[in-house]
Amino acid sequence: MSFIEVNEVSKSFRISKRSAGIPGMLANLVVPKLEHKVAVKDISFSIEEGEMVGFIGPNGAGKSTTIKMLSGILYPDKGSIKVNNFTPYKQRKDYVGSIGVVFGQKSQLQWDLPVIDSFELLKAIYRIPEERYQKNLHRFMDMLDMAGFINQPVRQLSLGQRMRADIVAALLHSPKIVFFDEPTIGVDVVGKETIRNFICELNEKDKVTMIFTTHDMQDIEKTCKRLVIIDKGSKVYDGSLSGIRNTYGTTRQLDVEFTTDCTVAPIDKVEIRELDAPGGRKKRFLFENREVQIDSLMSTLLTTYHIRDLTVSEPEIEGLIRKIYNGEVS
Repeated sequence: MSFIEVNEVSKSFRISKRSAGIPGMLANLVVPKLEHKVAVKDISFSIEEGEMVGFIGPNGAGKSTTIKMLSGILYPDKGSIKVNNFTPYKQRKDYVGSIGVVFGQKSQLQWDLPVIDSFELLKAIYRIPEERYQKNLHRFMDMLDMAGFINQPVRQLSLGQRMRADIVAALLHSPKIVFFDEPTIGVDVVGKETIRNFICELNEKDKVTMIFTTHDMQDIEKTCKRLVIIDKGSKVYDGSLSGIRNTYGTTRQLDVEFTTDCTVAPIDKVEIRELDAPGGRKKRFLFENREVQIDSLMSTLLTTYHIRDLTVSEPEIEGLIRKIYNGEVS
């Protein structure tokens, strides 16, 4: 059995609907109108111990509902969930001691207390042995360069500093699985890189299982090898980042700068676009990688024309994900 097993899980909610205005409000008090909204529908996946998985989807796709079921906050209407041999929603009290959660928009630190005091409070809550606490604290402080603000009140921290402190707070008790919800939201470029490097090192050395929910594809590309995409409550993709390019990103782009102005003869199954004036030096060649071999195309151009520079581009992951969300690919 895998470390995390999600089998045919569904979850729906009852939502109150009423007409606008005071009459609608009064009518709803007497005879409430309810409708069922399906948040997650028959979703299944498994995650091995030590994996780092991006769990993404558009707003309202069912990501948060699934994560809440995995963390034991919600129970599924049907299906089963097993995490590290726990059933989260049935064994929540024992289970929560083995997980960590980082919310980019909600801190678990005490706003008016120094960071170290919040850590001491969490030490007491999780009953962390002194030796393990000190070892984790000093190790994480060094890795995230936190010595300069560990004694400052949380309200005085920058967003990047607060996020680093929140990540440490979620890891002090040595959880076996960590859920990251937008862990770098609003953080500057340097702070993001620090957080990503820390997460990757922890995953590699400690084999902590990690699940990301984020809209920042840079987070995913720099940390996760596997991606699970959910849309309208259903899983639409489960595989590697390279697999997305192979499955959905079949179009390739070759930008060429010629040494002189020229007109290129038509090439079978290749679209040619002018990047400057018609008959100019810069042109773009668009083609399907399953129909046209890039080596053959480059060889034809190099032997036929005088070329100053050329660049091959693959579709960006973010653009492919957007197309999947919008139903432009199947």
